[in-house]
Amino acid sequence: MSFTEVDQSRELRAEIERTGYYPDVVFDGVRTAVAGEQVTAYFVHHEPTFEHDEVRRHLSVLVLTPSRLILAHTDEHAGDDLLPEPYTSTSTEAVALSAVKSVVVTRMVTNPAKGAGRAAEAVLTIGWGAVGRLDLEPAACADPNCEADHGYTGSLTSDDFSLRVSAAADGVSAVSKMLDFAEALSARTGRA
Repeated sequence: MSFTEVDQSRELRAEIERTGYYPDVVFDGVRTAVAGEQVTAYFVHHEPTFEHDEVRRHLSVLVLTPSRLILAHTDEHAGDDLLPEPYTSTSTEAVALSAVKSVVVTRMVTNPAKGAGRAAEAVLTIGWGAVGRLDLEPAACADPNCEADHGYTGSLTSDDFSLRVSAAADGVSAVSKMLDFAEALSARTGRA
């Protein structure tokens, strides 16, 4: 995939509209975060969730500009004490491409003996150091009879953003689109 700096704002708007999920609200939040830069790549993921007897929707929009990675999340909420009418909340984060430390892509391919084939599922994890996960466990030595306290051992992992897409839930094209976005992001972080 070659990187081109063609503005894809119109295609992004059309993709958001196809979800049918408050497109004007979602696009307004994304447009504000993009702040006039070109949209060089994007991925839109609509994820309904089930909460008791209600369906709540969540939309994630990932946008790549020449200098930044934009992440936007929109959720819908029932009315509450502060806002009695149903409402949405949109959060955006803009990350300088130079700050992106890792782009991890995990692909699950069925029947690998037949060749590479299409990924049935993929997970994209992006790290830039804002959120870390610390996994600790008791340290031990090789002596099975040792009762000494060896402290703890563990790992600190950057895990700022993670998104899973599957052909079964989201469609084959969604998996391909996310992998294309991941490739474009990987190419840009190498040059930032």
